[in-house]
Amino acid sequence: MVLRSRLLAAILIGALAALPAPLLAQATKPPATTTTPAKPAELIDINSATKDQLMTLKGIGEARSDAIIKGRPYRAKNELVDKKIVPQAVYNDIKDQIIARQAAAPAPKPATPAKK
Repeated sequence: MVLRSRLLAAILIGALAALPAPLLAQATKPPATTTTPAKPAELIDINSATKDQLMTLKGIGEARSDAIIKGRPYRAKNELVDKKIVPQAVYNDIKDQIIARQAAAPAPKPATPAKK
């Protein structure tokens, strides 16, 4: 009887050891929890950002932030490279963190009738 119990235990242990690991992991996996995706960081507008805001970008120090401000306005963020304000390597590091928003055009004045 003891021999039969030990034999049965050995067979069960062998069967469990033969199971693929992912199958065992699924059996012991806790229930999935829903998570909210991470909120993307706010983009820095190179046309209106302060010197301090620009200096938070990797590779942008005092001199480059001053050059960015001096070169305004920008129609597109890649003008930082086109105007040789930042090197391509720095631009590659910051391009996903910046934007070049355009200033809103002033509203047109209503036409006034000609005076006679």
